[in-house]
Amino acid sequence: MPEVLKAPLVVEFPFTRSLGPVQSAFLTGLRERVVLGVRTTDGRTLVPPVEYDPVTAEEIRDLVEVAPTGTVTTWAWNHAPRRDQPLDTPFAWALVRLDGADTALLHALDAPGPDAVHTGMRVRVRWAEERTGAITDIACFEPYEGGPDATGGAEPPRHTGEFDDPVTGIVAPARLDYTYSPGRAQTAYINALAEHRNVGERCPSCRKVYVPPRGACPTCGVATLEQVEVGPHGTVTTFCIVNIKAKNLDIEVPYVYAHIALDGADLALHGRIGGIPYDQVRMGLRVEPVWTEGARYPDHYRPTGEPDAQYETYRELL
Repeated sequence: MPEVLKAPLVVEFPFTRSLGPVQSAFLTGLRERVVLGVRTTDGRTLVPPVEYDPVTAEEIRDLVEVAPTGTVTTWAWNHAPRRDQPLDTPFAWALVRLDGADTALLHALDAPGPDAVHTGMRVRVRWAEERTGAITDIACFEPYEGGPDATGGAEPPRHTGEFDDPVTGIVAPARLDYTYSPGRAQTAYINALAEHRNVGERCPSCRKVYVPPRGACPTCGVATLEQVEVGPHGTVTTFCIVNIKAKNLDIEVPYVYAHIALDGADLALHGRIGGIPYDQVRMGLRVEPVWTEGARYPDHYRPTGEPDAQYETYRELL
């Protein structure tokens, strides 16, 4: 059996969101070295602040200022920091209840080793040298020898939440690194593509041919092992016109992306349509693959010049 393929893949995108008045005040406060919480109607102080009471679902806007010192409530040691984590040396992830707060804030705790960390230890905020209005304005927590602030049980002081040039939105990068393996069936399909061939697999029960193959029939649930070469010509079943240019994709808009039923296949695959004005692409258009030198898959599909396929020949593949 040929070796099953595998490759490292990365899914990454920036998540952009706007901030309401509470989160805006909290992040702007961090930029100004002020930690804000929000007080509920029953007197609890929540840090980080939220816009709705997690118990009653009541909207809350009563901002208060808490101390930059606090107590570790629980922790876990991170012996091998990953990319983009707060520290590049081993550290503890800790839940820290800041003085004046009733809930704990999760952040990094810089300590020389796990033996130096314990529940109940006192810590304080270490501010980042450059602050932009993000949770990373707290660079980390660090050990602190002082005790709780001597407030005499007084409630944390109110805060208006008003700052110059408030932060109104954030961009949170999301990224997932993983190793993908297409499995036996799709490995054979990909290897065939490198030879400019399309290979599917036939279900032994319903006799349908699936391209790309999945290793099992999605209808019958039985394994598919019989390989069948299909195409190279096919029929456009459905399509869409793309008008928004994708980042890092060197294709001018507008262009057409279509589902294409290759001759002999019982499942349509997708591909870009070229060699024809976008407004002339239509259902039933007969197309063939166009390969570029050294490519492992077709660059796009173009019209063959054949008459359009009759609707009855592909309606089950829509």
